[in-house]
Amino acid sequence: MMLKLSSLALASLIAASSSFVTFSDAQAAGCGRASWYALHSRTASGERMNPNLLTAAHRSLRFGTKLKVTNANNGKSVVVRINDRGPFVRGRVLDLSKAAASNIGMIRSGHAKICYEVIG
Repeated sequence: MMLKLSSLALASLIAASSSFVTFSDAQAAGCGRASWYALHSRTASGERMNPNLLTAAHRSLRFGTKLKVTNANNGKSVVVRINDRGPFVRGRVLDLSKAAASNIGMIRSGHAKICYEVIG
């Protein structure tokens, strides 16, 4: 009887836990300021930063996560892959590669108000 009760309790716990939102999922969409960078150093994921690729840095999303980033000023969007950690400037939510920043028209200003959502 105790084994059945434990199995039932475990099954209930597993079913309930599937509805919890993880910390990363809680930040799966949002708006804020973004900047761009074009270094050639290693990223936190271990790959070399390539300013010509559509990549970005986020503080907690998993490496490899794909985001659709939209410039709130002009409506232009780009899909980027998270491969680094950052930004480390207060008030910023993403650091974009130079290519990604160019696609959404924020090279000249250096930063822009953006909204992003996880797409994969």
